[in-house]
Amino acid sequence: MKKIILYFSTLIFIWSCKSIAKHNKQITQLHTISDLCVDVDKIYTQLQRHHPKLYQYTPKDVLDYKFDSLKKTINTSLDSRSFYKKLAPVITHVRQGHVALSPAKKRFTKKERTVLNKQKFEFNDLDFSYLEDKLWVKAYRGADSTLVGSEVLTINGESASNLAKLYKTRFASDGFNKTLHNRFVAKGFSAFYYKDKGYKDSLTITFKSEDTIISKIFKRIPKVKKKGNIKMNDTAFAEVKKQVKLSKQERQRKKLAKRINKKNNKKFGYLAKRKQYTRNFKFIGNDSRVAYMKIRGFTNGNYKKFYKESFAKIDSAKTKHFILDLRDNGGGRLSEIDYLYGYLTATDYQFLKESEVNSRLPMAKAIMSNTTPNVIKVLGALIYPVFLVDNFFKTKKQNDKIFYNFKKHTKVKTPKTLNYKGNMYVLINGNSFSASSLISTHLKATKRAVFVGEETGGAYNGTVAGIYKIYELPTSKIKVRIGLMQIEAPQKQEPHGYGIKPDVKVLPNLKDSQAHVDTELEWILSDIDKLK
Repeated sequence: MKKIILYFSTLIFIWSCKSIAKHNKQITQLHTISDLCVDVDKIYTQLQRHHPKLYQYTPKDVLDYKFDSLKKTINTSLDSRSFYKKLAPVITHVRQGHVALSPAKKRFTKKERTVLNKQKFEFNDLDFSYLEDKLWVKAYRGADSTLVGSEVLTINGESASNLAKLYKTRFASDGFNKTLHNRFVAKGFSAFYYKDKGYKDSLTITFKSEDTIISKIFKRIPKVKKKGNIKMNDTAFAEVKKQVKLSKQERQRKKLAKRINKKNNKKFGYLAKRKQYTRNFKFIGNDSRVAYMKIRGFTNGNYKKFYKESFAKIDSAKTKHFILDLRDNGGGRLSEIDYLYGYLTATDYQFLKESEVNSRLPMAKAIMSNTTPNVIKVLGALIYPVFLVDNFFKTKKQNDKIFYNFKKHTKVKTPKTLNYKGNMYVLINGNSFSASSLISTHLKATKRAVFVGEETGGAYNGTVAGIYKIYELPTSKIKVRIGLMQIEAPQKQEPHGYGIKPDVKVLPNLKDSQAHVDTELEWILSDIDKLK
């Protein structure tokens, strides 16, 4: 038996190594012009087949022309990464932010992955902002705090500002607004650089701080072992293990503290990499007159418990002013924003309209894709009858269009018992996208809050998201993500294609940013003082 297991393990290992080698060779070799043109046709066909609002912002004849023109510009053989750089700007003409391309990535063997998992890339500890057409260091999770506030001049000899301008051509907002671009290129700069350049062991970056030019090499370094929230080297870690054995009471207290910390991490949505919470709540000032809630995303953790406790505190304190901060909130779960809105309205509401789709079986379309593992496809085939029955009751055809009913979100609901009725402000910016724009649409349409900041990157009239089909192009191995459902609130605005616009436009400036002054929040607090 042991010999049989060893034999099959060896076969799997050999097959895996060959598969990795084949993939890496495929994406680095030059592809013929005809094969690349087939990939262009494939991706356009997938968009036409699955995207329910493909021509919402760009007419069909214009989009046809863009894809035909792309094929005409392919006059030489290209590798996968070079092809991605030509294809991505064309896809942005769909003007749907959830349509996204991922370049083919190098694959690693198990041994290589083991080594990489023990390392971290110092470059990824940098957070950026993009102001006055320049790239700046917003935060650094490494040891050198003097870099914060510096301008990034060059990365491996290339102008950082020119790279940022280039990367802004490779993604789209929802519709015609431009506010997403400056915000998102900064938020995702490290990822865009990786998509552009591929895997790097080190980068040489030059910074400008006042009149001083600084050059620093960012490398892959060993991860530091941790004990609780304390970082330690190997020697310190060994010393901790030698400590005197804890008493029974001390062990119980430690166990209880660990349990409480785990619950809090789940409730607030702890982001270990950044050592911060997704959901934050506090009262500003010496009293409870002003409540502040910062939501970085609607993605992780036990959101119901967080909102229940937060609004119970607001109700108990009889808070007069409430600030909801949705800046840099890229979206997330429909269930969470629907639940949160129940605390922000005093009237019955319908959160979503029925969603337009291109298929009576959208869930099956998402699963049965060429990027889905075969095991999942087999399971999908086994439960296909369940999909069929479920979608039969949830989809309907009306005026030659198919609509999917999220019954949980389309039915009329009543507000939460502890719904907040006081004065309310909402902070938004270009990175307020998807679900954060959807809840903002409700609050804006009902004139429930004063919006401060800049126009959202997500559209007022909805977005194509919900569930996604991930399709891999046959030659270049580039992957495209396609939203399958038009998700929208009952309210609409004209003209379409723009985000939720602020009642008071307040933009961060370079001077305040470098001094760590929150320009937009300070405006709100000043306005509240005037209402005393």
